[in-house]
Amino acid sequence: MPVSNKKYAKILVFSTEKISDPAIDMAGLLKLHYPPTVYTIPVPCSSGIKPRWILNAFEEGFSGVFIAADGSDCPYGESCTEKTGHIVAKTHELMKEKNIESARLRMAAICSVCSESFVKQMKSFNEYLINNVNN
Repeated sequence: MPVSNKKYAKILVFSTEKISDPAIDMAGLLKLHYPPTVYTIPVPCSSGIKPRWILNAFEEGFSGVFIAADGSDCPYGESCTEKTGHIVAKTHELMKEKNIESARLRMAAICSVCSESFVKQMKSFNEYLINNVNN
């Protein structure tokens, strides 16, 4: 059995139940490969994520946190993306206070059919974290 020298960052993904989570599930069904150290937590709406949840993820050893937001497709309101953006900005401020690099938190809109986009995001984020973050 060949030994892989591939390194993986531990990434926590907050995915939205109705929009981005189906895309992530579909990536698995389509056998699209992304790092095996990606862990997802579904939430009803990305605008409900709390900065303390993100900070806790870093304290628990995650290299990065990714918010798979609904974008304009959010069933809970049109301002979801804007509200989530404010949460990310506030969290970046808190991360700076704790000397945590802000690039370790990313957000992107992932629609229900964006499986390939999600996989590209995870591969890119993993590569960045492996090359730039020491955990």
